[in-house]
Amino acid sequence: MRIRQGGVIAALGFALMGCGVQPTGVVSAGEPASGLTRGIRVYFASAGGLRAVPLLDIGVDGLTAVVKVLFKGPSEADRRDGLSTVLHLDGGYSVTGKGARVAVDIEGHYAEVERAQGTGQLVCTLASAQSVFDPKVRADEVEVTLRPSVGSEQGPYRCADFLSG
Repeated sequence: MRIRQGGVIAALGFALMGCGVQPTGVVSAGEPASGLTRGIRVYFASAGGLRAVPLLDIGVDGLTAVVKVLFKGPSEADRRDGLSTVLHLDGGYSVTGKGARVAVDIEGHYAEVERAQGTGQLVCTLASAQSVFDPKVRADEVEVTLRPSVGSEQGPYRCADFLSG
């Protein structure tokens, strides 16, 4: 019985070694995979926290335009999936960015509390956009400061401040 088992194992070993597949070297196949890993994402609120939605068919030409997209809110399909926008700005605003620094000048008072989802939506969306508009900057490096004309300055904030627990 042992001789028969040993013969079967040896036969399988020879079959696997001689299967006809020859070893090859490195095969050049072009550029690495790419796609949505580097695009602008708009962050919407959900019961489970902030969720990123990529901007696929919407062209934006600056940080202020990205905030306008954020205010429009999620698509109908995303709303059915539980996403919403909870960001509120009572007055006007302007957004500027240079390198890893983004400033939002807000007319009037900024009513959101420091770690509210609405603030997180704004900070994370602007960090994502700034990293696309300035490719030398990573989104996790971007710091966003909110500067209302009434009340005190808030920040600087990083997106990670709103994504971790």
